[in-house]
Amino acid sequence: MSITLNAAFDSGNIRVVALNGDRVDLEIVPDHQSDFYQWFHFRVAGARGRTLSFRILNAGGSAYPFGWPGYKVRGSTDREAWRQVPTRYADGVLEWEWAVDTELCWFAYFAPYTMERHEALVARIAARPGVRHRELGLSLDGQAIDCLTVGSGAKPVWIYARQHPGESMAEWFMEGLLERLTDRANPHAAALLEKATLHCVPNMNPDGSRRGHLRTNAAGVNLNREWHAPTPERSPEVLHVRNAMDETGVAFAIDVHGDEAIPANFIAGYEGIPSWNDDHGAHFYEFGRRLAAHTPDFQTELGYEKASAGNANLSMSTNQLAERYRAVACTLEMPFKDHDRNPDPEFGWSPERSKKLAHACLEVLAEMIDDVPFHARG
Repeated sequence: MSITLNAAFDSGNIRVVALNGDRVDLEIVPDHQSDFYQWFHFRVAGARGRTLSFRILNAGGSAYPFGWPGYKVRGSTDREAWRQVPTRYADGVLEWEWAVDTELCWFAYFAPYTMERHEALVARIAARPGVRHRELGLSLDGQAIDCLTVGSGAKPVWIYARQHPGESMAEWFMEGLLERLTDRANPHAAALLEKATLHCVPNMNPDGSRRGHLRTNAAGVNLNREWHAPTPERSPEVLHVRNAMDETGVAFAIDVHGDEAIPANFIAGYEGIPSWNDDHGAHFYEFGRRLAAHTPDFQTELGYEKASAGNANLSMSTNQLAERYRAVACTLEMPFKDHDRNPDPEFGWSPERSKKLAHACLEVLAEMIDDVPFHARG
């Protein structure tokens, strides 16, 4: 039986360049109408009993090649457990070996979160008591932008994920968040939902997710550069979500992402917005400090460089929301690598740990929601 590779499925991405004995040469396919690429996800069949050597030949030209050193491919034989595979990166090529002892195996940049799993999550959570589901609008490919709302408190909180579809850890985070919010026995969730109403968008970019993109939607547009002026033609996903935010206002917001290079969880804020002041920023910094004290899977030392005064990019959601609503807003970044200060040699940063970080975020928010201001727009 000959070896076959396939990525023609939900969130799949790979191109076979050559099969030479036990060596498999590959390329990642760029996002549609875009130069971005780094996400891959594919299946191997017909290789049982062989040890294959995989090489991604165009890794050096990817969107974030500085993320490959220290990175480990995720491999699975059941699409449930995704373990780290020893991986090398040299001369622009990403390489790993796999001794195949099953009929099928899968490889991915990170544990995938498919649109089929998304549909199952939305169905499961929407059926729980106290949850309101709203379809905010449609993507360019006609997929629903789902929003799940929980709580009756006065302060509107928005938590949204997967503007960049290849950052699949973001929707694992949302799964953990929604499960915890709808756990009626959890005292932290109950306390938060008395004081806040949480609007949760588990996937802002369903088209890119299904197509196997790294960073863009069906038009090749980076949604996190559209928040100043979204349009139906380029970025309806952002337009629908921002319109819904305009209806409710925003007191606190988390935009959930993944970072290629930094081996840690961290948050980025809104320093540099025109209306920045220390009182506004104090709540953002307090959230980070409390989260770092709450879980060993978070820290505040590593992160992005802060924008200087007046130089924040208002096309990015965190900056736009902080300026537009005077919201306490943050971008939460999780690693494709491992959280080096609290590592897991087998699974690295993983779906389960992403879900637990969501629990920690909710617990910290429940502690400090009383102090978060809400400024009604208008």
